Amino acid sequence: MEPLILARVQFGFTISFHIIFPALTIGLASYLAVLEGLWLRTGRQVYIDLYQFWIKIFAVAFGMGVVSGLVMAYQFGTNWSNFSRFAGGVTGPLLAYEVLTAFFLEAGFLGVMLFGRERVGPGLHFVSTLAVAVGTLVSATWILASNSWMQTPQGHEIIDGRVVPVDWFKVIFNPSFPYRLAHTVTAAYLATALMVGGAAAWHLLRGNDNTRVRTMLSMALWMLLAAAPLQALIGDQHGLNTLEHQPAKLAAIEGHWERTPEGEGVPLILFGWPDMKAEVTRFAIEIPRAGSLLLAHSWDGQIPALKEFAPEDRPNSTIVFWTFRAMVGLGVLMIALAFWGLWLRRGQRLFAQRAFLRLAVALSPAGLVAILAGWFTTEIGRQPWVVYGLMRTADAVSPQHSTSQVGFTLALFVVVYFVVFGAGTAYGLRLIAKGPTGGHGDPPVHGGPGEPRQPMRPLSAASESDDGH
Repeated sequence: MEPLILARVQFGFTISFHIIFPALTIGLASYLAVLEGLWLRTGRQVYIDLYQFWIKIFAVAFGMGVVSGLVMAYQFGTNWSNFSRFAGGVTGPLLAYEVLTAFFLEAGFLGVMLFGRERVGPGLHFVSTLAVAVGTLVSATWILASNSWMQTPQGHEIIDGRVVPVDWFKVIFNPSFPYRLAHTVTAAYLATALMVGGAAAWHLLRGNDNTRVRTMLSMALWMLLAAAPLQALIGDQHGLNTLEHQPAKLAAIEGHWERTPEGEGVPLILFGWPDMKAEVTRFAIEIPRAGSLLLAHSWDGQIPALKEFAPEDRPNSTIVFWTFRAMVGLGVLMIALAFWGLWLRRGQRLFAQRAFLRLAVALSPAGLVAILAGWFTTEIGRQPWVVYGLMRTADAVSPQHSTSQVGFTLALFVVVYFVVFGAGTAYGLRLIAKGPTGGHGDPPVHGGPGEPRQPMRPLSAASESDDGH
């Protein structure tokens, strides 16, 4: 394999590990701020118990996110030196702003948040939690500003073969930035809600039914109900933005090869297999005109076709066609779970419906999987460009590396990442499996689907000793 392919695989591998941890820290930091705020407002012990439980998982995710992020920064200089030389005038300051604002804010208050609840007043500790939560959002803002500029660059000039920023407002608030920021942050909240809800459902199925577990599930489902439909709307607007600024990516996502005659409307291909060599989507299952309605918001709207772009300018449709559908399919399941939970609340069956709880457990990693699928769609769909329309990925790689060098470091990364982050993930899952504990011995709440639970037949609640046997 060529060094370019290996360098791309290495970057994709390392960022796939990295992206899930910041997503969890964004969602968990905001969740912790809400929990502590509710505790200060109501005085209910359940909220601070949940805070003390989830802050441990947050600390693990935060630590792994920092470590994996440092590796990402070094790769720009080692494997992608031509890219750093070309676009460093934009990406370098944006990453520096992230460190000077968000990372310093998080680091400054993280110690107080993790270890200071018994040492500072409740108000100051809540401020620390809020500062860390805000810091995670600010960090996401700078990182996504940099990534969005690479997708839809503006506000710059190219002087002597290098990008020079001339309007920082345009650089930061480039055309895709608002949609990408909203989409990513909402995805982080969804991933966290699914993980929290899945953990609660798992405990309920095992009979660990108490106020803390029920509160976890209830809060997670309210967030899911609010965020999942909103994410669908944001995704729709993001799609329109992609149609305008990255038409080749949209054509690849849809597996759309030939321009539809005027007046017929574009069909929506639900499933199929885009063949890049044959330039056709095989085994296509289509819905007539649905593509025009969803992608162009009109009955006979048109979208670009892949054959309108030179073969060397086309993204890999085979990959992004399926990664996009994986993301959308998981999103549909999230919406279904949210509304199923809303329906179960009416009959007070939310904590007792075993099929619902099993689905919640099954979907607990769905948010993180959807984030990865969305990231693959975004980044692979940008190819063959590293900076869209300005620099090709083939021109961005470091020229001095050999196949053996990049291959050795990739193999080393695979081994180290699976050991280090595998151990960290296992430790986090072990913490979740223990479940939250109460400071005042909160008794179990009867009525859950596990043991103890409210029997379906009233007489079955009697013990064997009651009838003399």
